[in-house]
Amino acid sequence: MTIDAARSEDPPERLTAHDVRLRLEHERNSRLSQLTAVEEGADQASADLLAVQAAAVRWVLEEIDLAFARLDDGTYGTCEGCGSAIPAGRLEILPYTRSCVGCRQRSA
Repeated sequence: MTIDAARSEDPPERLTAHDVRLRLEHERNSRLSQLTAVEEGADQASADLLAVQAAAVRWVLEEIDLAFARLDDGTYGTCEGCGSAIPAGRLEILPYTRSCVGCRQRSA
């Protein structure tokens, strides 16, 4: 399966499902390391701050799992808000994003 995320404002780029999986796995591993570091730092910071940090990392891990599901069902790279292709540059930065910048800004 090939994901064509190229748009007029982006350089032509074709992301394969394999490339996307590698990026998502890298994100997941980074977040799991982050979560471990937060949980191990319990002696050094307040419990409230650690709980917030851990919740934020767990949220990203859930988003990564949902991105894997979108990749499997063929909807990865399509904005859930407007249905247009998410630009490759945005997917490069946030491989687990569900929306284009415009829809994300409107929802904030």
